[in-house]
Amino acid sequence: MIVVGDIATDVLAVYSGQLATGTDTAATVSLTAGGSAANTAAWLASAGVPVTLVGVVGEDAPGAQRLAELAEAGVDCAVRRAAGAATGTVVVLSESGERTMLCDRGANTLLSTVDIDAALDTATGATHLHLSGYALFDEASRVAGRHALATARSRGLTTSVDAASAGPLRRVGAEAFLDWVRGADLLLANADEAVALTGSADPARLAGYARHAIVKRGSEGAGWATSGDGTRWVAAQPATVRDVTGAGDAFAAGLLCAWLAGAGPDEALRAGARLGARAVSSTGARPIPD
Repeated sequence: MIVVGDIATDVLAVYSGQLATGTDTAATVSLTAGGSAANTAAWLASAGVPVTLVGVVGEDAPGAQRLAELAEAGVDCAVRRAAGAATGTVVVLSESGERTMLCDRGANTLLSTVDIDAALDTATGATHLHLSGYALFDEASRVAGRHALATARSRGLTTSVDAASAGPLRRVGAEAFLDWVRGADLLLANADEAVALTGSADPARLAGYARHAIVKRGSEGAGWATSGDGTRWVAAQPATVRDVTGAGDAFAAGLLCAWLAGAGPDEALRAGARLGARAVSSTGARPIPD
């Protein structure tokens, strides 16, 4: 599988109670690996799926560390190191099952069509391409994101897109985003993202833009809709929530792993829910080795 999109360092602050604006709030702060596409790739590798990650980091210490972590996790990195650019950084404020992010995409904005073509030429055994929606939000990387979907389809790969984040979706506009991803085999969104795109958290409202639409609703489970075939729902997996950072990326990995192995909607949703539950049970966006 090929995964395209962001690689970042997360500055993760986990706190409880109300954020005290203008003064101090006690928190546990750590530097962890992040980036939606990189997270999904790491979760796929942990599930035994051969995966190539396409992205850009800076020629800096954080970039070298992020690549070393991914390689150790079993991810094949088709990642360019851009001179003069800084590796992306995200400040994550995590509290009570919710997270707020302050994003500096850095080198991620430099993703190019050349990066995509080189990875597709090398990963000749890949049958699926997954695109993180963050690549589509910035005009600088949008051409590469759209090129990834179009070129993968032209080469016979199936495709999926994660809608990524509700705020940027509202900024670029639902009509534009849905036009960019139209024709993908799978479109994944959480409830807020689905509402930003269609005004509803019902996956049936997204079906038609992609062959299959999936909406994640946290503790309320997840739904799968195929145009003309109704909507199926599965319950969330029990979990003690410590930090929800990267839970959607883990869900995507579990679902894709099952779907590409021939699973139907119910089984694929349950596989996604299992990895999502694992993700929220620990701190940080990546799988913790057993």
